[in-house]
Parts: sequence; structure tokens; C-alpha cells
Amino acid sequence: MSRPAHIAIVTVSDRAARGEYEDKGGPGAEDWLRATITSPMDITRRIIPDGREIVADCLRDLADDQGADLILITGGTGPAPRDLTPEAMADVIEKELPGFGEEMRRASLREVPTAILSRQTAGIRGATLMITIPGKPSAIATCLDAVFAAVPYCLDLIGAAHIETDPARIKAFRPKK
Repeated sequence: MSRPAHIAIVTVSDRAARGEYEDKGGPGAEDWLRATITSPMDITRRIIPDGREIVADCLRDLADDQGADLILITGGTGPAPRDLTPEAMADVIEKELPGFGEEMRRASLREVPTAILSRQTAGIRGATLMITIPGKPSAIATCLDAVFAAVPYCLDLIGAAHIETDPARIKAFRPKK
């Protein structure tokens, strides 16, 4: 039997890290994952302030030391001066997967014209897939609905834990052997 997937959700927000703002992105992402993934998983959540070094250090720790298979990073992907999540992720990944960001923006643009301001992306570090997502729960669902069919196979390809999804929500795509 395969091991449970270790999934980390990182909320990047100065205000949430200081306790001035209720984190809605982390719980929204966790709810989406629990409703979609049917195989065993352990979820770790962290709330950290904005900042390129802080975010990069957190991602390195989760990938290298904690063995996360999948890291969802919510927040810090806009054009504001402190929004440096994509730059932090670029500092730690070995391969970028720009198609994730392209598809998340395409799906989001159907709902809100400001989606064009998003700098979402995805990348791989070792056997960890990292995906940046929005902070609003409805936007998280829009984005994950758009890309998650490819996530289980990507995890297979990089040697991460095997995950299965509820096909009534997201039908995971794996090529026929």
C-alpha cells in the first residue's frame, strides 16, 4: 500500500501572520482538497508573512525537510510591492510548469477581469509539486478545478505520493499504459 500524500498549504499574508486578518485561503484550499482527493493524505498548514526570503525558506523546509508531495501557496501573487510569492518559488524550484498559471488565469478571466493581474505558476523541486493559487476560496476552487486533473499524474512522474480523486469532482488524467 502506498503512503499517504503529504500536502502542505502555505498562506502568505502579512496581516494573517500578525493575526489581524482571518486566513480564508488556507481553509478554503483544505476544504477543496478534502472534497476532491479520495486517497489517504496528511495536510499541514502554515501562515507566514510576505517576503521573498521567508517564503523561499518555508518552501525549502516543506519540500526538503518535511517531505511534502504537493504544496499549495495562497497569496502574494498579485502586482502589489510585497507580492513576491512567484519570485520566492522561482528561487527554489528546479523546473517551472507555466501551463498551470496560464490555465488558472484563463479560467479566472471568465469570472473576473482582474485575473489578468495574477502571476500564478507552478514548479517542481525534487519530488514536490508547488502551485501558487489565489487567496479567495471561490477563486481557489476556480483555479484548482481548472488544473487539478493533471496533478496526480504529475506527482506520479516526479516520484511523489500517489493520489486519487473523486471522478464526480475532478477526473484525474493518467495516460493508458
